[in-house]
Amino acid sequence: MRKGKYTKTQKPDGWGMSTKLIRGGTSRSEHGETSEAIYLTSGYVYDDPESAERRFAGEEEGFVYGRYGNPTVAMLEERFRLLEGAEAAYAVASGMAAAWGALACQLKSGDHIVASKDLFGSNYQIITNILPRWGVTHTLVSGTTAADWRAAMRPETKVVFLETPSNPILAVHDIEMISDIAHKGGALVIVDNVFATPILQKPMTMGADIVFYSNTKHTDGQGRVFGGMVLSSTQFKEELLKPFLRHTGPTLSPFNAWVLLKGMETLKLRVDASSKSATLLADEIARLPQIERVYYPHHDSHPQVALARKQMSAGGTMLSFDVKGGKEAAFNLLRHLKIVDISNNLGDSKSLITHPATTTHKNIGPEARDLMGIKDGCLRLSVGLEDVEDLLGDIKQALLINS
Repeated sequence: MRKGKYTKTQKPDGWGMSTKLIRGGTSRSEHGETSEAIYLTSGYVYDDPESAERRFAGEEEGFVYGRYGNPTVAMLEERFRLLEGAEAAYAVASGMAAAWGALACQLKSGDHIVASKDLFGSNYQIITNILPRWGVTHTLVSGTTAADWRAAMRPETKVVFLETPSNPILAVHDIEMISDIAHKGGALVIVDNVFATPILQKPMTMGADIVFYSNTKHTDGQGRVFGGMVLSSTQFKEELLKPFLRHTGPTLSPFNAWVLLKGMETLKLRVDASSKSATLLADEIARLPQIERVYYPHHDSHPQVALARKQMSAGGTMLSFDVKGGKEAAFNLLRHLKIVDISNNLGDSKSLITHPATTTHKNIGPEARDLMGIKDGCLRLSVGLEDVEDLLGDIKQALLINS
């Protein structure tokens, strides 16, 4: 007899991480395929009109429309749910669709958001530019102490939003402390966990209510497709998130979902390997005379290194550094690299580097960049799977030419 969906004796929630990444959510068709099937369909048919009526009423299990659900996408959602240890998961078309959906599904005019000042450019635009058009106000927290976060809370605060580590200077925020403050104020906590990945950090175990990812990054890991994921309680998904996303339409392609399922099979191997290389690179780059500062969560120079080591099992695949000489010196380094590619993407098998002030954080303006501590000489490096000696040699030779 072929294996289909889980049986009660399989207990996938109790599986180890690697088993979840490879087998979580698998649902085989009557053909017994080894690799997950791609269901490229926009709609579904019913045996009779009564069956259609029951499905739309929620009285019969089954799919009704591609925008509402798909078997391949459902497998991805269940695999990610198991990996995160969440009650529910919802897959969407991109990481920013996930961020937008997690916020917009629950906010209305008169509500207030508290957010860390350290934000990815598009997250910053949503919180400081788009949501204010709806009458949603915000307070950005510059400090790292409990008093800083308490002072930002208001009676109308509905959401506390943070990235940790942040993009691009890898600021680290205390998820447990912030969640405690938010919950006492009646707010939900949303964590952008893209840099840490679910391999290295589990925000929900520290009190976060909602976690989201750009699956375009480490989940795919090879720069092929877009995707996003929101993890939450079942109640949040069913009552707020699902109705909002179903009717606004950021639908994930079944093909993209299949690529992401394949990416998940090697996610832990890739993140672990790249994190090991990033740790070595952070140590070596910090010693170079042309470098002003290195930003890496597990590096001894990081101001929140103790917290980072408590929250994250490794330092992650991302590091940033300030080149002495500002933008001109940073650009000279970039143009002389022979292995590392210039790209604003991250989490790839190939090492990628970008200049945040002129790419990912250009549109937020110089004042916001100053608030975040993003200097004109800052470069963000996504460490891939190449030999670490080759990556270090590439950076060193580019710096020597730069000098």
